[in-house]
Amino acid sequence: MKERKIKLCGMEEAARYVENGMRIATGGFSVYQKPMAFVHELIRQKKKNLTLVGSTHSIDADMLIGAGCLSKIETSYVGLEKFGLAKNFRRAYEGGEIEVVHYSEMMAWDRFLAERERMPFYTVDFLGGSDILNKNPEIKPFRCPMTGRQMYAVPAANVDVAIVHVHAADQYGNALIQGRHMMPQSMNAAITRGCETVIVTAEKIISNEEIRAQAENTIVPAFKTTCVVHAPFGSHPTPTLLASRTDEGFFRYYADISGTKETFQRFLDRYIYGTKSFSEYLQFIGKEKLEELKRGI
Repeated sequence: MKERKIKLCGMEEAARYVENGMRIATGGFSVYQKPMAFVHELIRQKKKNLTLVGSTHSIDADMLIGAGCLSKIETSYVGLEKFGLAKNFRRAYEGGEIEVVHYSEMMAWDRFLAERERMPFYTVDFLGGSDILNKNPEIKPFRCPMTGRQMYAVPAANVDVAIVHVHAADQYGNALIQGRHMMPQSMNAAITRGCETVIVTAEKIISNEEIRAQAENTIVPAFKTTCVVHAPFGSHPTPTLLASRTDEGFFRYYADISGTKETFQRFLDRYIYGTKSFSEYLQFIGKEKLEELKRGI
């Protein structure tokens, strides 16, 4: 029997799988369970000309855009929900500094289904009257050969690297999803199914015996995982189901400090370029605050 490979590595090593010019997908959904520790490392390593592909984005995309890592984003939404606008995104879009390709929220999910099935496109029939057709020339209309009905071919996601943050994984790369879960965790499943390079960051590393005891919850099996990184609070300031809550104070601070390029640069200089790791960044957040975020989970 083939010996299992231990896939644990550090964040710096994991981020090297992302090369300049690649297409990447970050898991989670909107302001929930984003792989922020990995986002920090991409910024720290000054990756360039990346394309971010997904359904809805928030602080993950906004940080990467503000740091100059993204040249293109394919999504339905970039914003901070109740915390306000994603200001780096807005500035870059209005200034013509980033290319934005528009998809509806559910259509964006369908793109990952096409990737999983190794199909060049996914077929949808719900775009009648949508202005997305005028904004996205990559969506091709056609007539169904069976019914004659108007259909639309939506290109597959075709990402090079998928990055997800989970609440638990083992050293071989088996990553768990909660039995009762929500959209952010489902998005983690969607983006990893078809991608060849999958990076998992995990709140905790557990034994393989614990994985086997709940095998039905293995969202990413070891054979799909390229590497796994131990990253406690790795989604901060977004929450991780069963691990931590949203840091609302930090989100409000971020919404304010990202208001101009100059203030956002100060943010980068302090929290990312001024730290050697995400663990060092968490020292700024403070042990007391981190304990508060996981209290009662």
